[in-house]
Amino acid sequence: MMQSAIDKEKLEKLLSELISIYSPYLKEENAMEYVLKWFNDRDIPAHYHRYSEDRILKYNGINVVGRLTGDREGPRILLNGHVDTVEKTQDWATDPTEPVRDGDKLYGLGALDMKSGVAAIMMAVEAFKKNHQSFAGEIVYTIVSDEEGPYGLGTDALILDGITDNVDAAIVPEPSSGFVGKPFPVLCLGARGGWNYSVFLKGKAAHAANPKKGLSAIVEASRLIMELKQTETLKDDKLGHGDVCIIGMNGGGAACSVAEKAVFTVFRHVVRGESREYLVQEVMDAAKRAGIQAEIQVKFRDSPHSLNGGFDPYIVEEDNPFTIKLRESIDEVTGSPGEIEYFSSIGDFNYLGTRAGIPTFVFGPSGENYHTADEYVNLSSVVQTAEVIYRFLEKNLVK
Repeated sequence: MMQSAIDKEKLEKLLSELISIYSPYLKEENAMEYVLKWFNDRDIPAHYHRYSEDRILKYNGINVVGRLTGDREGPRILLNGHVDTVEKTQDWATDPTEPVRDGDKLYGLGALDMKSGVAAIMMAVEAFKKNHQSFAGEIVYTIVSDEEGPYGLGTDALILDGITDNVDAAIVPEPSSGFVGKPFPVLCLGARGGWNYSVFLKGKAAHAANPKKGLSAIVEASRLIMELKQTETLKDDKLGHGDVCIIGMNGGGAACSVAEKAVFTVFRHVVRGESREYLVQEVMDAAKRAGIQAEIQVKFRDSPHSLNGGFDPYIVEEDNPFTIKLRESIDEVTGSPGEIEYFSSIGDFNYLGTRAGIPTFVFGPSGENYHTADEYVNLSSVVQTAEVIYRFLEKNLVK
């Protein structure tokens, strides 16, 4: 195998320092300050990209964006990672913001999801700048905020502000191996999408002593839920089936009365062909099968604007030229082209693969326990992820 361009000790130090900065979504300022300084200290072009969401969250966000531009025409490659994490969870064996090394494992909040991927991007960009003064095309690297939040506002802002325009391919080093639970390396060539909606039911009130004179919206909602759960979702030859998950329910009315109102909320993972309109019809068809008499209204969750209310599914073809070059890079670094998978949930990659229209690859390290206690990443897989990104850049831009 070729000599590695990535310094393992420097990468571990960078990742450990990122983990030590507590940066739950919507509170990423300190981590962004660190990332910008890291780039600036190495004379790597980078700047703050500021955005705001004033309608729902009243949030002022920060991304760090940079570009390495070649001296001739060539592909434009996007590297995208998020520095935010979920909030601290309970039951950690150690302080989640104090990185702990145990053999090849590095424990800490965000170690797997996805400060390891961010560190891999940063190290790959540094190595490329150091080793290649002349190259074709451009590398756009974006370290974003609020991926873990409800709307993916950081990457959403990149798209709205044109930063993703004319990009030919994107790598998002989310922990593909860790997410799908298979040995490293794993390459995800797409992902299911997801939509959040609520179903409102209106029944008829009556005294609780005479329930037959009313129509319980809660009972109707329960019947509809059970029927909806039996729905046969579409089967996608790459992404599999979608899922119907009931994530909340409420209802009631006047004291000692038949419930005249009820609402339940669904998170619906979708595959290609399952649009918003499809989901509404799915609910109505289930209501018809269940003989629901209550009035029904389906409302999708409110969102900052019409384009980020949900996440559409996407795939990248196996014979795409960038897929081939990425698998070659993985093979050169790891000795295997990587198992092809498709991610079962949602993330910024959905926005890039659908709204931005970019062939978007999810490829990152292995580890366990993301979004829960004792999260860890396998350091060797982080080093190899950075090396794969570096090789992919070389294959596309150095000719």
